[in-house]
Amino acid sequence: MGIKRVVAVVATGLVMTPVALGVGVVMLVAAFDDDKGGGGGAQEPTGSGLRIGGKNGVPAKYAPLIMNAAASCDQGLPPAILAAQLKQESGFRPDAGSSVGAQGIAQFMPGTWQTWGRDGNGDGRKDVWDPEDAIPAQADFMCSLLKKGKKHPEYRGSPIEQALAGYNAGWGRVDQYRGVPPESFAQGQTYHYVKNIMAMSAEMAASGGGSSAGWTVPVNAPASTPYRQRGPMWSSGYHTGIDFVVPVGTPVTTAGPGTVVTAGPGGAYGNQVVIRHDDGVYTQYAHLSKVNVKAGQKLAGGTQIGLSGATGNVSGPHLHFEARTGPAYGSDISPIPYLRKHGVTV
Repeated sequence: MGIKRVVAVVATGLVMTPVALGVGVVMLVAAFDDDKGGGGGAQEPTGSGLRIGGKNGVPAKYAPLIMNAAASCDQGLPPAILAAQLKQESGFRPDAGSSVGAQGIAQFMPGTWQTWGRDGNGDGRKDVWDPEDAIPAQADFMCSLLKKGKKHPEYRGSPIEQALAGYNAGWGRVDQYRGVPPESFAQGQTYHYVKNIMAMSAEMAASGGGSSAGWTVPVNAPASTPYRQRGPMWSSGYHTGIDFVVPVGTPVTTAGPGTVVTAGPGGAYGNQVVIRHDDGVYTQYAHLSKVNVKAGQKLAGGTQIGLSGATGNVSGPHLHFEARTGPAYGSDISPIPYLRKHGVTV
């Protein structure tokens, strides 16, 4: 990615290997100080949630992609980092381009896309202009850089900061400077890019995520039908949550603390409860035989909200459980990584 002013730097003869060049930079002042060597003390975002909507939030239509992409990384990549990069690189515009050829929402250069391009939505194409391909590719690339950063605790800056520097200027520059390049490198482009992303990510991370306190599985049973399993019985063509096969009348509890936003009939979902958690993510509990809560109630994690059943569109009794970025159908994210980030074993 990189920043637009790097074009002028390249013209002076400095050899840079930016992955791409973004659409501009807002010179934010990060809430930390250092020795002008880059990194060193920046507070990384915590938790698995994103702030959805608003001036400092993530557009709701991209939040599931970002959270699923971050969850696919086994290095602990915060979704708010990916979100802040997308805001910095393109302002969340999938049609963004730059004068040096960077393309799409994640501003990949064509050569880098050849290496990291992904068919994220399974349509048979690796399309840099399609966020469903570009965001998973961005996460894969960042995950690989984060893994490199963790191998160098002696380098300046945290692994996340090192990864951001590598994303902006190439990992060779991180090795060259043994960490985030100093402000004197390339007129401060990479140095300020890292600071900007860290500052923005702190604003874009939802509070309250990451703690296992008060979090649990909604029923005492193993998960069965997996997330995104395809089949004709689902109107979307795939399963939007996970199922727990349990007899009618099994107690169902909220997976974590939150506020009830929906409690009652839900069409094909039968009797359902939808809860908004403090990190901005919603969980849904469907096909219930009985609902014990009302909209507006604030609940502690593990509170019984009803009994499992077979109401709505079902082939047998079970609990259908979803995690979402919004209260309604169509905003689903993978529920097992979400629960695991809260310390729940599924």
